[in-house]
Amino acid sequence: MANIASALLILLLAAPAAYAATTYTVGDTNGWTTSGDYTTWASDKTFTVGDSLLFNYGFSHSVAEVSKSDYDSCSTSNLVKTYTGGSSTITLSAAGPMYFICSTPGHCGNGMKLAITVVAASGTPSTPTTPATPSDGGSTTPSGSSSPTTPSTSTTSPPPPYTSGATSILYNMMLGVFLVLGTTVASMC
Repeated sequence: MANIASALLILLLAAPAAYAATTYTVGDTNGWTTSGDYTTWASDKTFTVGDSLLFNYGFSHSVAEVSKSDYDSCSTSNLVKTYTGGSSTITLSAAGPMYFICSTPGHCGNGMKLAITVVAASGTPSTPTTPATPSDGGSTTPSGSSSPTTPSTSTTSPPPPYTSGATSILYNMMLGVFLVLGTTVASMC
């Protein structure tokens, strides 16, 4: 019985490792620099809610979270959040697109910008994204026509029921503790 209790305890302690999130070092060993190609860097990665981005950069740089329009235009007038200090870790807490630029003048225009899409982890609800505004200023009517066009529709499945990873881990740990305690008490009788 002691061996079973020991095995359950080891299993209980190892279980949280199965839920570990990934920390991505932006630019890998090169870090967040003006010479990085962040579109290529991000292209083969799947970013999931709970993962983190680690930005390593020199003191002449920064990391600024921005909107898509500010990302596209390299504008620093409406920063969502700014990080400084040479090393910044950003936890990806919601599903959807995220945009980052260096706010030092000229750096974003030279490619120091990163766009990613964060996907929901299993059991994490996704955040709906706002559809992009048409490039003609918002009109959905083709020029020269007075009848509106029918927008295309896409079918998406609803998000899975909400159960956070932390809740699942806590539940599994509590279950394991009760199993170990029950086994230990049973072996003592």
